[in-house]
Amino acid sequence: MDVDKSSLCNCVVNFLLEENYLLTAFELLHELLDDGRDAQAIRLKEFFSDTSQFPPDQISRFNTLRVADPQCLLEEKETIEEKLAVSEYELRLAQEDISKLKEELQKRNECSVEVNGSNVDDSVLPRITFEQGKRSTSFSDLGPLKDSERRDLNCAVKEYLLLAGYRLTAMTFYEEVTDQDLDVWNTPACVPDALRHYYYQYLSSTAEAAEEKISLLRENESLLKANERLNQEKESLLRNKDVAEGQKMALTKSLEAVHKDLKEREILVHSLKQSLELQRKELNDCRAEITSLKMHIEGSRSGRGWVTGDIDSSQSQSLENYKAEIKSLQMEIESLKAKNSVSSNLESVVCIKENTQTEEKVVEIHEDKTILPCPAGLAPSTSNVEDSEHQKTETLVGNVAKPIEMLKEPPFSSSNGDGTVENDKTIYKHDTAHSQEVAARVVESENQMSEPTTVKMGLETIQILSDALPKIVPYVLINHREELLPLMMCAIERHPDSSTRDSLTHLLFNLIKRPDEQQRRIIMAACVSLAKNVGEMRTESELLPQCWEQINHMYEERRLLVAQSCGELAEFVRPEIRDSLILSIVQQLVEDSATVVREAAAHNLALLLPLFPNMDKYFKVEELMFQLVCDPSGVVVETSLKELVPAVISWGNKLDHILRLLLCHILGSAQRCPPLSGVEGSMESHLRVLGERERWNIDVLLRMLTDLLPFVHQKAIESCPFPSVNGSLASDPQGAFFSISVLELYAGGHMEWPAFDWMHVDCFHGLIQLACLLPQKEDNLRNRITKYLLAVSEYFGDQYSTHVILPVFLVAVGDTYDLTYFPSAIQSRIRGLQPKTAVAERLAIVCVLPILLAGILGASSRHEQLSEYLRKLLVQGTLKEGSMTNRTTEIIDAVRFLCTFEEHHGIIFNILWEMVVSTNANMKISAANLLKVLVPSIDVKMASTHVLPALVTLGSDQNLNVKYASIDAFGAVAQHFKSDMIIDKIRVQMDAFLEDGSHEATIAVIHALVVAVPHTTDRLRDYLLSKIFELTSAPTPRSDVMRRRERANAFCESIRALDATDLPTTSVRDFLLPSIQNLLKDPDSLDPAHKEALEIILKERAGGTFEAISKVMGAHLGIASSVSSFFGEGGLLGKKESAELPEPVEPPKPVQQPPQEDTRFRRIMRGSFSDMLRGKNKNNEENS
Repeated sequence: MDVDKSSLCNCVVNFLLEENYLLTAFELLHELLDDGRDAQAIRLKEFFSDTSQFPPDQISRFNTLRVADPQCLLEEKETIEEKLAVSEYELRLAQEDISKLKEELQKRNECSVEVNGSNVDDSVLPRITFEQGKRSTSFSDLGPLKDSERRDLNCAVKEYLLLAGYRLTAMTFYEEVTDQDLDVWNTPACVPDALRHYYYQYLSSTAEAAEEKISLLRENESLLKANERLNQEKESLLRNKDVAEGQKMALTKSLEAVHKDLKEREILVHSLKQSLELQRKELNDCRAEITSLKMHIEGSRSGRGWVTGDIDSSQSQSLENYKAEIKSLQMEIESLKAKNSVSSNLESVVCIKENTQTEEKVVEIHEDKTILPCPAGLAPSTSNVEDSEHQKTETLVGNVAKPIEMLKEPPFSSSNGDGTVENDKTIYKHDTAHSQEVAARVVESENQMSEPTTVKMGLETIQILSDALPKIVPYVLINHREELLPLMMCAIERHPDSSTRDSLTHLLFNLIKRPDEQQRRIIMAACVSLAKNVGEMRTESELLPQCWEQINHMYEERRLLVAQSCGELAEFVRPEIRDSLILSIVQQLVEDSATVVREAAAHNLALLLPLFPNMDKYFKVEELMFQLVCDPSGVVVETSLKELVPAVISWGNKLDHILRLLLCHILGSAQRCPPLSGVEGSMESHLRVLGERERWNIDVLLRMLTDLLPFVHQKAIESCPFPSVNGSLASDPQGAFFSISVLELYAGGHMEWPAFDWMHVDCFHGLIQLACLLPQKEDNLRNRITKYLLAVSEYFGDQYSTHVILPVFLVAVGDTYDLTYFPSAIQSRIRGLQPKTAVAERLAIVCVLPILLAGILGASSRHEQLSEYLRKLLVQGTLKEGSMTNRTTEIIDAVRFLCTFEEHHGIIFNILWEMVVSTNANMKISAANLLKVLVPSIDVKMASTHVLPALVTLGSDQNLNVKYASIDAFGAVAQHFKSDMIIDKIRVQMDAFLEDGSHEATIAVIHALVVAVPHTTDRLRDYLLSKIFELTSAPTPRSDVMRRRERANAFCESIRALDATDLPTTSVRDFLLPSIQNLLKDPDSLDPAHKEALEIILKERAGGTFEAISKVMGAHLGIASSVSSFFGEGGLLGKKESAELPEPVEPPKPVQQPPQEDTRFRRIMRGSFSDMLRGKNKNNEENS
């Protein structure tokens, strides 16, 4: 298909050149190049690059011709677009005819290809090529085309260009074909014959076309062979498919057999489970029967006190009955033991299937009929069982109450008013010792007297209390509901029914809708007391499900209660529950949207860690720790750093892993950000644009690194491999451990010390990498790194700082270094930090040098060393050649960062005075630039006592460059300080600069003061305005147009900046308006945008009409009068003059409108609009 397109394109190119349609051919050349079809454009490029046909001088003369008017071009474009739309409509009408013609042409071409392919062999093709090469390539030798054929070919070429998407070429073709209307095509059916005639003549005229046809024939033959090969592969694939289908059927049958076997096994397991349940039920029935017999015995014993006659005979008879019953009970117990052993065997069989389910869910049905899923570990061990022989027990016992022993053990069994016996969720272990205990208790009960009335009243009281509490609580004031806690605890602890206890526990957690901190503390104290009394099993089965139920509550106070319960109740549950269920609750609370809940989760996770039975969940806890440390809330971060991080370190004892992961997180947060510039190889491509989230993460992770420093220091001391040093320096103060002797032993490299290596091998390397990713504006993160390095120097001592830290960072900035105290195996890694390219050197000075100055040399004990290094950089580096000679700007920025620390101001200004009084002009200029960048970091006192005197000294220098550099620094001082004394000194110095009368000094003063206009006082604004008035009133030389324009631009920018402030009326009248009028007198020197802005300011400040200004604005922007009227008197933005000034032209009087209030916001917006106007005018000038 691509070959057909290429042939058709070559045919069109040949036709255009032969018929001398040069403009169309030239446009087609550009569109082919835009589409990337360079192969088809080769002939056109060679044709138009021929200097004999297109002389260079003639082309240059054509280039100097005036370009057509854009408005005319726009109208012509619209006309052509309408015409093109009509043509496209006609094209759609003719598509059916074209498709039919294409199908017919394709059929004929296929027939011709088959005939030629059968008749042409390899021996004939070279001869044809040779003979055609001898023929002339001129189309005129074969005879001209007929007029009808040419018209048809013109229409066909037009259709090809439109279908191929070359619309500009088609438009040019329309213009070149003047003797024919290409939109009218009456005989489209003749096109195939004309095309075929022309194409055959083209084939016979060019050797390239013949070669192309031969290549097509060969390609057709290769495609036929490939088709045969693909058919063979298809047959082989079909055979393989049949084999695969057979294998699939065999596998399907085997899979069905496996499924059938598995189903049979499941049926067997189900039957075993059913038999197990039957055995359990029978066991529970036996237990209930034992309990009923026990009740019968105790009831009979208690009934003895109410019988008045036949005491001796009844006692002897009952004693015999009791002995018989005891024997029968012992026999029952023995039979139950045998049954229990059978059921245990069944349980072991069933457990083979049950153990494969790792997290089986047990459903508890609560009082409110809701289903609560909880882990299987919290499921009760047994279920409540009713007495199977209730009728028999009732007939024997009647309405006799339980004895005192049953009241003392309410969790095990109880009887309600109608005699129903219930067994609570308790694990009964029936063995020989238990049976002996029961028998002994029955024998002992014969000689004890009970109080049945009191027992019955106690149970009834618990029942009444449990029924009344849910009704009483809603009507008690919220602030007094905690007084009901003792009653609720008593009812929960002693009530025999588990569903009632669940409802009361739910009421305990929901006692107050939104409990405050004190109320939560009271509720949690009650829960802790309850957990102590009821034991582990009931805490897991009754209290923890309530926590899980409240975890997604809509009120954060309730979720906060859940978080507090995780840490305080963990002590009263089994160890395996702490790192499973409770940890999962904490994990979900870490994701909570409320800050206080996440803070409580961090606090309680720290309390929970010491209670974990093992380290299986360490990496999960570590992940939660980093998630909480990087939390967007500062409160959560503080809690995590102070409580959770130390708890994880003391529990896990994996400080090395935490440190490695911490550095990875720090570097990853910065490296994920986009680069500052996309230019490969530039310094900005290494820097990263940090987002708010990434900046916060890096900051808190650096804080975490600083907080871990004591642990790193302690581990380095404890893991010291030199025994002699450990004993002698164990009692030395902080920092004295790493002395010269220790460093010398370490440099020997005889013993490994990985805890000590981490700091200067991994940590410093990571911090240098991070610093090289931070742009200059990230001073806060750079400040955090500096504080960390100062803390390292404080912990590890001066010797470590001098011989270890300082050499590492000197290597990183490309300065001289001494690695004497490093082992030879580590020295190569340290040298790898040295910058190796010019970009790396600049990056090191911009990013690492500020940290070296402030974080290492900025320590309190290194002021002299800092002073010497600064003098080397600023003074000696300017006087002699060195690696940092051409990096003055970067060095000044590093010193600016050092100046953010107030304790270094004295050292910096001492060196600055040395630079100010120097005789070297470059050093003085550097001093002025340094003073300019230091101004934001100093106070008023430092500015008046140090900065201003130095600037006055520089301003009086004879060197003009030094003087102009000091002017910019004066502007920075005026921008940051509003003291009257400072302003007066600046005014005096500016007067001295302006008295020189030089053009450069005037422009520098205006630019310096314009920067300070939005921030300075009214006195300096009035001063600047008066100076502008004086300078604009003075005559200017007419010869130098560039200087006039530069002065006018500076004055206009300052006037627009002043207009955006609140100027006094007198200043506007006396200085602002006259200055604008003076500038408007020289319109040639004004930028059009500035002129527009000045006219608007003059109109609004003086109250003039806006009609003339709107017309001027329309003329400058080239917009229609209707748009200009938008700004006129009758437009939306027009304002009617209050008739203070006469109008130059008497227009029809419109309806008067009240003048709009001149506000500062409107003036600021006006300035921004004028900037847009100026930008548009500049674009118009560039286009013209």
